[in-house]
Amino acid sequence: MIKIIVGTNRKNSVSRVIASIYQEVLNEKGQESEILELKDLPEDFSHTALYENSGKNKDFNDFHDRIAAGKKYVFIVPEYNGSFPGILKTFIDGMTYPNTFRNKKAALVGLSSGIGGGGIALSHLTDIFHYLGMHVLALKPKLAKIEQNMSDNLLTNRLYTELLHTQAEMLIEF
Repeated sequence: MIKIIVGTNRKNSVSRVIASIYQEVLNEKGQESEILELKDLPEDFSHTALYENSGKNKDFNDFHDRIAAGKKYVFIVPEYNGSFPGILKTFIDGMTYPNTFRNKKAALVGLSSGIGGGGIALSHLTDIFHYLGMHVLALKPKLAKIEQNMSDNLLTNRLYTELLHTQAEMLIEF
C-alpha cells in the first residue's frame, strides 16, 4: 500500500485536494493507497514525542507506525516561504532515525500559488530524504499557480493530470 502524505497541517488545504486526486489516479491503476494528513498529528507532538520524549506520545506513535509500515510514499509538498512547511520537517525529525525511510521509495509532488511549483521545496526535501537513505523518483511534478489550474477540486490543466499519471505509473514500477 502506498502512503500519500499531505505535507501541511493547514486545514482544507489544496495539498489535501491534490492528495485525493492522486489517490484516484492510483485507484485507476489498481494500486491501494492511504492518505495521511499532518493536520492529524497531535498538536503538541514537537514537545511530547521528539528527542528525549521519543516513544512517549501514544497518538504520535500510532501515526509513526502507520508511516513506518509503508514501503512507498507520495509526498504532496506545498511551497511555504521558499521551501516546504516546517511541520513536515518536524514530522520527519520525529521518525525513527535512520530506519523509517532507509531503502524505501518516494515520489514528490510540488505545488505553489506562484510560478515555481515548489521546485526549491522539492530540492530541499530530496536532499533530506537522500540523507536518510530513501530513494526518490526522478520525476517530480511541479504544479505552479495551482489555484488557477483547478476548478471544483479538479485539476483543469491537462499536463498536470498527465504528469501525475506518469509519476504514479513510475512509482508503481519503482
